[in-house]
Amino acid sequence: MSTKIDIGKLTLKNPVLTASGTFGYGQEFESFIDPSLLGGIIMKGTTWEPREGNPAPRMAETSAGMLNAVGLQNKGVHHFIDKILPAITKYDTKIIVNVAGNDVADYVKTASLLNDIERVDAIELNVSCPNVKKGGIQFGTNENLLKELLSAVRHVYYKTLIVKLSPNVTKIEDFAKISESEGADAITVANTFLGMAIDINTYKPKLSNITGGLSGPAIKPIIMRMVYQCYQVVKIPIIASGGIMHWQDAIEYFLAGATAIQVGTANFINPSASIEILQGINDYLDNNNIESIKNIIGKVKI
Repeated sequence: MSTKIDIGKLTLKNPVLTASGTFGYGQEFESFIDPSLLGGIIMKGTTWEPREGNPAPRMAETSAGMLNAVGLQNKGVHHFIDKILPAITKYDTKIIVNVAGNDVADYVKTASLLNDIERVDAIELNVSCPNVKKGGIQFGTNENLLKELLSAVRHVYYKTLIVKLSPNVTKIEDFAKISESEGADAITVANTFLGMAIDINTYKPKLSNITGGLSGPAIKPIIMRMVYQCYQVVKIPIIASGGIMHWQDAIEYFLAGATAIQVGTANFINPSASIEILQGINDYLDNNNIESIKNIIGKVKI
């Protein structure tokens, strides 16, 4: 029984990854799990310059998930390379850096720098950021902006490039095709949905940013549909991210066409969720005499 998968130039020992922003840098979870057991760890959003993020409150619980508006708080890519990376190179797993930026130049500078860092195995572009030079339009919701960004990054980054698509579009498969045509090695489907919550006692939004990203079980059926749609139109691997709380959710995503999955919101509820999901996947393959995880990818019967 094999759980190995291929993402671009990488071979991962298994298809379970952690979603950016939900697992820190891995160190925060060492007392609960061994990060080396995972297929990969995706770092929290990293930018060229340090960011303070949004003021509190940044998170709000919903009936079937959560809203967050952390605002990509981080100390910048140089701090990550100098201070964080040396402490996590001990992990026997793939290290993937989620990259964000204010404009194309920001992404290019960060990607170019990380291209030369041996222990960084891949980057995942967060294209849900607003382009401050184009009136705040998100890269991931405008086809021309996405093409411009990916073309520029691909010219300076030669390792495995993953694009984390925005779900806040009408036809996500169009953006999947653009990612593939501009040289992405894989796509993550998808980032969070834009949402809002209001405190009925104060009449104020529950988040200081007013809106935030909705994640958790509520979005799983929608992301499932998007994974299936993208699988019909691209040949590059799809990494599913959205509402994966248990191993059964992961199996569903594989059947829809995902090659790998990201565990996100579940990490806040159960710090051992990623390992429990991995064990459930292994047991499912064993119990059903499935030789390889690859044998069930896209096998939903329509």
